[in-house]
Amino acid sequence: MRSSLAPGVWFFRAFSRDSWFRGLILLLTFLIYACYHMSRKPISIVKSRLHQNCSEQIKPINDTHSLNDTMWCSWAPFDKDNYKELLGGVDNAFLVAYAIGMFISGVFGERLPLRYYLSAGMLLSGLFTSLFGLGYFWNIHELWYFVVIQVCNGLVQTTGWPSVVTCVGNWFGKGKRGFIMGIWNSHTSVGNILGSLIAGIWVNGQWGLSFIVPGIITAIMGVITFLFLIEHPEDVDCAPPQHHGEPAENQDNPEDPGNSPYSIRESGLETVAKCSKGPCEEPAAISFFGALRIPGVVEFSLCLLFAKLVSYTFLYWLPLYIANVAHFSAKEAGDLSTLFDVGGIIGGIVAGLVSDYTNGRATTCCVMLILAAPMMFLYNYIGQDGIASSIVMLIICGGLVNGPYALITTAVSADLGTHKSLKGNAKALSTVTAIIDGTGSIGAALGPLLAGLISPTGWNNVFYMLISADVLACLLLCRLVYKEILAWKVSLSRGSGYKEI
Repeated sequence: MRSSLAPGVWFFRAFSRDSWFRGLILLLTFLIYACYHMSRKPISIVKSRLHQNCSEQIKPINDTHSLNDTMWCSWAPFDKDNYKELLGGVDNAFLVAYAIGMFISGVFGERLPLRYYLSAGMLLSGLFTSLFGLGYFWNIHELWYFVVIQVCNGLVQTTGWPSVVTCVGNWFGKGKRGFIMGIWNSHTSVGNILGSLIAGIWVNGQWGLSFIVPGIITAIMGVITFLFLIEHPEDVDCAPPQHHGEPAENQDNPEDPGNSPYSIRESGLETVAKCSKGPCEEPAAISFFGALRIPGVVEFSLCLLFAKLVSYTFLYWLPLYIANVAHFSAKEAGDLSTLFDVGGIIGGIVAGLVSDYTNGRATTCCVMLILAAPMMFLYNYIGQDGIASSIVMLIICGGLVNGPYALITTAVSADLGTHKSLKGNAKALSTVTAIIDGTGSIGAALGPLLAGLISPTGWNNVFYMLISADVLACLLLCRLVYKEILAWKVSLSRGSGYKEI
């Protein structure tokens, strides 16, 4: 009987061996992807240092520049009037390589041990991030060097996302996946914040260290990943997620309240658990086009394209925008830009909670996208009127912009990767995640590139572009929102659960 046991016994029973391992995996994968994002952030902080107005700087005695040269303190080749286009090209080198590599990465992620795959990716990412910063100490002023480093870094960073989502999907069932992954996905914003703060320490001095230090931390995390990452619960004799034991007939029950419009019980993970130590044959990995046929994959992928366009434009250009419009120093602008990521943490958690409660992933995303459009317009016009308004608007915009992005790349990807149409094939999770995030990464590449091309015509036009992308992202979810509304009507009329669509 419960009453006959001491409270301490119940505490340790509640936090069983399985729970400790799940907590370890959640924390480890959180730190892994936080490091990935931390290594991406320094370029946005250092931009205002690579090209700055030198009229207020004290020129060294032995400097060879002319007296009328106002760009002597900028870093060539970014010391010319076309610096925004060049910086946009450097951003785009990373993001295009990332987008292309992501579609391939999911395929490798299904076929290679995740521990080796992630460890190698983190070590290489740390290397290339550090090489970018070493360009300062090696006095490199060739554009091709920075572009090549960014391309290589973009390719190796594709090892991260499909792998960590697959690992978390192996350990956690659907249950309260939106809430758990909403908290877990704050690693993106935490990584951005850490990257901004670390880069800000050296941005006004030896800016190369703004890249080298995050690179070293990422490489160290790669070693920790190799030593401690556990791919499957059964690898350490832990039980798979509890709902795996449900009878198969429940999966197709339209009145089961656990059936959301885009997901079903992850019977595929159960199959992996049963076969990992037995002679039974594992299911074949799903093809690229097979993953595209899963209901909802195309719509959410295209929605993420535009949502990520908006998010990554803020990621790469917000510090420079603040420095130009509010006339803050590079460090001050970088520190203030972290508030956007603070809002992103809140938005991701709220989106996960709401979508879990309503079983409406698409509707949750759509509502947040609708609210984000006017908030971006207001931030551009009144966000720089004072420090208080800037703080509030940055947090709100960060929550509304990053909330849908976080929900789609985590809970939605995991839901679709374990859809009932896969008939228990758990190997689809990495491919589906790669397709969704790879498509989103195309938008991530387009956003900073367009910002670099449009910003010389005025920052207002950049925000009009972001608002247009936000509206398009919302429109792409209309069909899924309609289906969710129909599911809710069925639920209300029958009084038990949601119908699978």
